This record gives sequence, structure tokens and C-alpha cells, in this order.
Amino acid sequence: MNKKLLHKTLKAYLTYSVLILIISAPLFYYATKRLYTKEADDTLLLHKKEFLKYTASTLKYTDIPLWNRFNRNAKIDSIKQVTKDTLFFSSYYDTLDAEIEPYRELNFPISIQGKPYTYSERINLVETEDLLKNIAILFFAIISILLFGLFFITKKLSLNLWKPFYKTLQQIESFEIDKTKQPDFAETDVEEFNRLNTSIQKLIERNTVIYKSQKEFIENAAHELQTPLAVFQAKIDTLIQRSDVTQEQSEILGSLNENVSRLNRLNKNLLLLSKMENDSYSDKQTISLTNYIQKNLDFFTEQAKAKSLIIKMELQKDFEIKSNPVLAEVLISNLFLNAIKHNIEGGQISIATQENKLVFSNRGQPSPLNTDKLFKRFSKSNPSEQGTGLGLSIVKKIADINNWTVAYNYENNLHSFSILF
Repeated sequence: MNKKLLHKTLKAYLTYSVLILIISAPLFYYATKRLYTKEADDTLLLHKKEFLKYTASTLKYTDIPLWNRFNRNAKIDSIKQVTKDTLFFSSYYDTLDAEIEPYRELNFPISIQGKPYTYSERINLVETEDLLKNIAILFFAIISILLFGLFFITKKLSLNLWKPFYKTLQQIESFEIDKTKQPDFAETDVEEFNRLNTSIQKLIERNTVIYKSQKEFIENAAHELQTPLAVFQAKIDTLIQRSDVTQEQSEILGSLNENVSRLNRLNKNLLLLSKMENDSYSDKQTISLTNYIQKNLDFFTEQAKAKSLIIKMELQKDFEIKSNPVLAEVLISNLFLNAIKHNIEGGQISIATQENKLVFSNRGQPSPLNTDKLFKRFSKSNPSEQGTGLGLSIVKKIADINNWTVAYNYENNLHSFSILF
């Protein structure tokens, strides 16, 4: 599934932000814990200096029990002996909170009236779980605010930034080279978009000129070929009718006659395609498709008899469509010719109208056709066929002009071409 460019950029921004914040969360936690511990250590060392300066020199060993009683987080102990300052983490049961709480503790040796003692002081620390919980909540709030803000700000900025691009894309999508209307690209303040618009404009102009030149060439060539082909055909017919023509000459003239007929059909089809592309058949009216099929039935029945084909029809009485009458007749004729030409000897042709659909079905090769090339010009399922290779491409062009849908299906050894109106 294709993704929009805007979504891809937003995804990249959001992924990067989430990764940075996930990495920074534990770093922030450990940095905060370290700073908090250092602050506690500095406070304990400051209290030590104050104790040694103002209290230790005046304190007597008889005053120690009373001093310990009135100092909840400090204690002078004669049993515990240390030789140097020691800072460490400890845990004690707090009777007021009725739970075990973490502390940072300092022990250092002192001398009171010549006797060695150990001074211990502790500072209550915030519980690790509470600290982690608060940091997690804080980071979750920061992440949420940052991500939502980043998403909406980036989306709004990107939409405004890419607006000229989408306008250009919309005009390119609606542009048709066979129409006279050219896209009009607006000037923007973004250099890259201006360069893009200029390049596309030049490309369209160049290809439009080439297209018009090719179209004029085909149209002019088709018109110019009509007269010499007609003269050539007449001369061949005159030669065929001569009484002094030998058998060998008759076969050569017959072959020439077939090729001239094929050139005539090709010329007419190219001219028809050229006229359709020039909107020469833009006028439409409501016509009875049933009547058009019945009108052409006698002519194509004679051609079907040459291959012993059976034509079956299931037509609605008044099946009407809106189209140009000439194109409707060309559509029916080409579908008839296709069903006869590609049928097997002794096969059948089925013609049916179903609600808003016309279906031509016929026997043929025992495998489905290549749908990738089926409606392309000069494409043939069998290169040795004598056709022009334009029949189905003309059917497709007529359908496109009228906004109809052409579909091909192979089922039960039947090749079916459907026109959905």
C-alpha cells in the first residue's frame, strides 16, 4: 500500500522524537538521583563541620544520652567504631510513617573527653519507587505534549508547504494531451516547486506539439491515401474483369485486391480514430441499441454463414443509450467483426443486453487472451491474422469518449466482451 509523503516525514519525525525521549528518560533519572545524592552528601558534611565547630568541644560524655534523645537523625555511638568519614545508603523503619524508608548516612570518628566515639547522621531520601514513578509521569506528560504538538504543527506546516505541489499534481492528473486546455501552474515562493512547474510546463508544451504534429500527419496521410487507394482498387478491378487474364495473373491480382482492401480498412480506421480524438463526434442523442443491432444483423449474418456460425440473441425490446449515432454503429460493427473473425469453424456468437450492459460472446482459442495488449492499437492475438489490429482499440476509444467501461472475460470456453453503460 502506497503512503503519502507527508505521512512518511511525520513518521520519521515522531520516531526520532520517541527514541530520543526514551533514551533520555533513564539518563535523566540517574542524573537526577546522582545530583540528589550529592546534595545530601554536601548537607551531611556541612552538618559535620558545624557539629565539630560548635558542639563537639562543649559536649561531655554524660550528655550523650540526652543529646541522642533529642536528635532524631543524629547519634553518637561508643560501640560502632570507624576510622574515617564514611558515606553510604541505609534503610530504617520510620515509626511515624510506619514503613521502611531510604536514607543517606554519614559516619565519622570523634573524641569526647578523650574517649573515641562515632558520630552518625542521616538524611531521609525520597523512595526510589516514588522518584521513578514521578519521573515516569513527568516524562509521559512531556512526551505526550511534545508528540501531539509536533504532529499537529508539522502536519499544518507541511500541508501549507506542500500545497503548491498538490495543486500541480491535481492539474497534471486532470491534464489530457488531446484537449486544448493547458495546465496553469501558479507561482510559489519555493524555488524547487517553481523549477518543477517550469520543467513540467516545458515538457507538456513539447509533447503537445509532437502529439499535434503526429495527429495532423495521420489525418493528412489518411486523407491523401484515400484517392490513390481508390484508384488502385479500381484499376485492379478492371484488370480482374479482363478476359485475357491468366490463372497466375488472376491469383496475383486477387492477392493485391485483398491487400488494398486491408489498406482501405486501415486507412478508414486511422481516420476514424483521428476524428474521435479531435472531438468530431461530440454531439450525442438517445438511440435504441436494439435497433442498431437488428439493422446490422442481416449483413453480419451473411459473413457468419461463411464460417458456419450460429448467432443467438437475447435483446431487451427498448434498450436505449446516449451516444453519437455514428460511433454507436461503429461500436456494434466492430464487436460483430471481432466475434466472427476470432471464432472457430461451426462456433456460435451470443449477443445479450442486460439492464445497462451489452455482451458479445464467441468461441475462439481455448485459452484467455492477453488483457495487457487486448485493447492496444495494432495488437493481435495471432500475428498472422489479416486484420488491422485496430478493432478493439476503436471499441475502447468509443467507450472512453462516452465514459463507458469495457471488460473482457473468459469462461466456459467463451470469450466475452462487455460494455457497461
